[in-house]
Amino acid sequence: MAALFGSRVRKLRTAAGLTQTEVGTLTHVVGSRIAQIERATGAKPTLELTRALDRELVADDLLIDLWPYVYREAFPNWSQAFIAYSARAAVIREYASHVVPVLLQTPEYARALLSVGHSLRDAEHLEERLAARLDRQVRLTGPDRPELWIILDEAVLRRPIGGSAVMRGQLEKLLRMAEEPGLTIQVLPFDQGEHGALGGSLTVLVMPDGSEVAYTEGAHHGQLTEEPDEVERFVLTYDQLRAMALPPLMSLDLIRSVLEADYRGSRIPSRSDRRRLAQQQLQQPGRRQLRTGGGRIPRRRPRP
Repeated sequence: MAALFGSRVRKLRTAAGLTQTEVGTLTHVVGSRIAQIERATGAKPTLELTRALDRELVADDLLIDLWPYVYREAFPNWSQAFIAYSARAAVIREYASHVVPVLLQTPEYARALLSVGHSLRDAEHLEERLAARLDRQVRLTGPDRPELWIILDEAVLRRPIGGSAVMRGQLEKLLRMAEEPGLTIQVLPFDQGEHGALGGSLTVLVMPDGSEVAYTEGAHHGQLTEEPDEVERFVLTYDQLRAMALPPLMSLDLIRSVLEADYRGSRIPSRSDRRRLAQQQLQQPGRRQLRTGGGRIPRRRPRP
C-alpha cells in the first residue's frame, strides 16, 4: 500500500507538471521527503502531510482515503476501520476504562503503552506505531477538529502507566486540554460500581452527515458497529455513563487531587509534609506553636 500511495503521488505530481522540490515547498517538507514517499522508503507520510498532498495535487480525497491502509501494519487490523471513521467524525464521545484516549495521550504515555504490545516486533516498529498514534492528534489542531466528550474511569487516573513522572505529565495535559473549547472531560468514580461498559472501552462517533457508529474495544480485540439498532443501544449506554460520572468541574478537581496525592514531584511536599514543616517553623525560637485542633492560640498576658 505504501508503494501504491507513492505511485499515485508521483502520477499526480507529474500530471500537475511539478517537481519533487516544488511539491515539497507547497507541503512544507523538503523535496527528498517527497522522493521517499514516491519510492515507499523511509517513514510513512503523516496524516497532516497526506492532507497537504491531497490538497496541492488536487487528488479529491484519493490520498486521504488511501492513508489508513498505508498504516495497516502500524495498527491492528480490527482498529483500522475505526481509525478511518474517527478521522472524519464531527463528534467523538468516548468512555475509557483503562488508559487515556489516544487523542489526549502524551508521547511518553503513548510510548509506555506501545512498548508492552504483544504484536510489537522491534524498536523501529515501536517508533512507527508511536508516530502513527501521535499523528492522529493533529486533527485536534485543525479547522475541522471534532467535538470531544471524554469519560475517564477512575482507574485511568490511578494506574501509573510509565511511572510517576509520566503520569504526572499526562494528568497535567488532561487539565490543560480541558480548557480547550469543544472538549469536555468527566471522571467515573469507583463508587459508582457496576455499569454497562464495565468490560472495556466504548466510543460513539457522529459523522458529518449525522449518522452514528459505535466501537467497543478490549485488550486484544475491537468491534465496529454500524447497524442502527445496535448503535442506539451503545448510545444509551454512553448516556448512562455520562449521567453516572462526576460533573466536569468536579472531575477536574478529582484529577488535581490524584495528581497531588499519587504523582506529586519530589520537589512538591504533601499536605502532611507541609503542615509538619509549618509546625517546625513555628516552634523555632521567637515563633508561636501551631495547634492541630484548629483552636485559637491564647495571647500572652503582659508582664506586670
